[in-house]
Amino acid sequence: MTRRPRSSSAAPNRAAPTPKPSSAPPSRSSGGCLVWFFRLIGFFLLLGVLAVGAMWLMWGRDLPNVSDLDVLEFSGQTRVYDRTGTLIGTLTPSLSSGNSVNRDLLKLTDISPYLQKAVVTSEDRRFFEHHGVDYMGITRGLLKGLLKKDLEGGSSITQQVVKNTLLADLHSARTPERKFKEAVLAYQLDRDFDKNQILNSYLNIIYWGDGGRGDIVGAGGAAQAYFKKPASDLNLAESVYLATIIPAPNRRYKDFAAYRPLMKDLLGRMVEDGRITQAEADAAWKTKIYPAGWRISWNDDGTLRGATLERPARLQENLDAAQSGQNRYQYQSYLQAVEKEMLTKVSRKQLYDGGKLYTGMDIQAQQAAEKASLDSRLPAGATLGIALVNPANGQALALVGQNFFEGRRPDDWNNATQARRQVGSSIKPLLYTLALSQGWKQSDTVLDSPIEGDYQPMNYDRRWTGRYVTMRYALDHSLNLPTVRMGQEIGMENFQRKLRELGFTPPTDAGLSLSIGTLEASPLQMAAAYAAFANGGIYFEPSIVRRFEDKSGKVIYNHQPVSRRVWDEQTAWLGLDMLRGVVGDLSPAQGGLAYKAKINDWEVGGKTGTTNDIKDLWFAGVTPLVSGAVWVGKQEGGTLPSWAYSGDIPTPVWQDAVSGALAGRSPTTFKEPSGITYRVVRRVNMAFLTSNADAEPVARDGSRQSQQQNNPSAPSDNQNNQTENPQPAGESAAPAPADSVPTAPDAAPTPDSIPAAPPTQEGSATLTPDPTAPAAPPSNEIPPTNPSNLAPSEPDPTLPEIPPAQGGAAGQGSGAPANP
Repeated sequence: MTRRPRSSSAAPNRAAPTPKPSSAPPSRSSGGCLVWFFRLIGFFLLLGVLAVGAMWLMWGRDLPNVSDLDVLEFSGQTRVYDRTGTLIGTLTPSLSSGNSVNRDLLKLTDISPYLQKAVVTSEDRRFFEHHGVDYMGITRGLLKGLLKKDLEGGSSITQQVVKNTLLADLHSARTPERKFKEAVLAYQLDRDFDKNQILNSYLNIIYWGDGGRGDIVGAGGAAQAYFKKPASDLNLAESVYLATIIPAPNRRYKDFAAYRPLMKDLLGRMVEDGRITQAEADAAWKTKIYPAGWRISWNDDGTLRGATLERPARLQENLDAAQSGQNRYQYQSYLQAVEKEMLTKVSRKQLYDGGKLYTGMDIQAQQAAEKASLDSRLPAGATLGIALVNPANGQALALVGQNFFEGRRPDDWNNATQARRQVGSSIKPLLYTLALSQGWKQSDTVLDSPIEGDYQPMNYDRRWTGRYVTMRYALDHSLNLPTVRMGQEIGMENFQRKLRELGFTPPTDAGLSLSIGTLEASPLQMAAAYAAFANGGIYFEPSIVRRFEDKSGKVIYNHQPVSRRVWDEQTAWLGLDMLRGVVGDLSPAQGGLAYKAKINDWEVGGKTGTTNDIKDLWFAGVTPLVSGAVWVGKQEGGTLPSWAYSGDIPTPVWQDAVSGALAGRSPTTFKEPSGITYRVVRRVNMAFLTSNADAEPVARDGSRQSQQQNNPSAPSDNQNNQTENPQPAGESAAPAPADSVPTAPDAAPTPDSIPAAPPTQEGSATLTPDPTAPAAPPSNEIPPTNPSNLAPSEPDPTLPEIPPAQGGAAGQGSGAPANP
């Protein structure tokens, strides 16, 4: 008989146990909390999804293409030619770190494997495991920051590559946009590229400290600067040292003893990661190393007996030694500008994937500009920018972006094209020519006395004549007060409109100060604007590249000149005549501002410029074949010495560059249009429209009502000619009485920043025009030009617009590549 299992019904007569009363009534709180917890989690997940979606809508649709990093495989294959088809170099891709660029890229096989391993362990231990973004590393960095108050960067090596290449335009700003794009692109980069390719890119962009005149960027530069050897020859101890200083190279380099223990710690982590053996680590610890500039004494066990930093300058000396005797960086400023212009028109992969680039460079002009920079005498701490353009089409003939040193790569910032600096008095010819276009004459007079109202400018020497001076005299002496009165009468809105036609972006709130130079511009912009004086009034947007063909010969980009008429031919000639007067009317003893711009056998016109507190010095000028501008100042801004004058510093640089560009070429003259005649006014030969050459000068005081003829307070030219006094009565050299000199307004230089004005300083009102100033050349000596030459239909690299120099000077040394 089988026994049945016991069940609850087996004892029907037993009373069921009575449940114990609970201490609290039944509740669903625990279940409710769990529900709310999951709801909260879901809510935050939804918020996260929506946030990611919103960021994608805002920033995800214009992400760069990670395939652009393929350029590292095509380094040096794109060839660059000048305007005649002569090879000037190869276009080398660059990788940036902050504001510094490395153009000497190394392959991974050219970098010590010890350095590769040390950098990975130091900067991103999970580099070979994660997929671009190391979330564990980010979490670890956040926890360390919260618990130990030691904020640690969580960016992976891949993210660093993205930040310094594809997102270089966002710089290092810690913005949500950059972090989002950085993470997305890092994932894409990790997906599309081999880890070794990414590591190679990183080792070429690392910032390794301040070498002196420039930054140390990339493994090649670091190995040379710190140990004076190629990156491939670094041993394990040297590699560990370089990896140890990466987080703060300038601080860690200067305190070897304090950061020496970090080297031992890094060696231990490399052993843990299996990248080196313990024996290798022990040997590296005992290896004696001597970073540049340090005097170190060692114990046999790897500890220090002493360490003294004696010559930090050795870092830069080591870099210079690697470049000694080489001219690797000839034409580099121009090639920088080529790269910057083309990256706005084609992709990086297209640009560096081989092919041919034809530019507007003239080798002779570029060499002359570089030599002018090399020979320049600049104030301590100053640099420069030089731009020369062809007036016939606006193509850049030469560009120098920094003060040029033999054998040293120019800094990456190109002042010739990128800088925007206040132009000072070099803007005045544009205002004066605008007045001429409205019917003014060079002989019209303008009151030279203080301005009424809140704005109180001053002449440079803080004096005024209190009389009416001719426009010609005011420009020759660069007087501010008559110029501002002209601006009042012409109207700043009209002047702003004209400046925009000339390729500038004038400030909208500058007011009358715009008339005397608060416009900001680059040398290339100024050279292009002045070119309109030399070609009959046509403005050409400046250009650098004429044509780009890919490696199969297909034309990818073909520049079409963009031009517009900004002056009629007669007005352009009148403005040019005033520019020639600035250069030729006054001798040095008479206060000639631009006398040093003269070039033998060539017609020259131009204007100096100086800004408040002598921060910026300018000269912009024209010849029949070349228009150019030179800026001198401090890169970071700041005041130049009181002895720095625009007539003495940028003007000779311009003269050296332009005369070198014209050397060996037959002198030509400007083409004078019809309808021009000349009159001698106050012993100066001036150009006039034939239609108003004999009209009486108009006296103007800056008001819109000052159009009347024969102002009683302005003596007529007939009266001036009849006086026995050889000084022109309306342009007396006598300054205002000392007790009537106004106090300095906000817009004027401070008294202790203004030197005593020498004869060549801008703004002098104490000298008169040279009565022996030469007359303008007869019109029958000026050959006609073909207007069609101003805008060639096709930028043929073999078609020179400027006649080549005699004797083959243009081709000397022209075949050397910029980056061998």
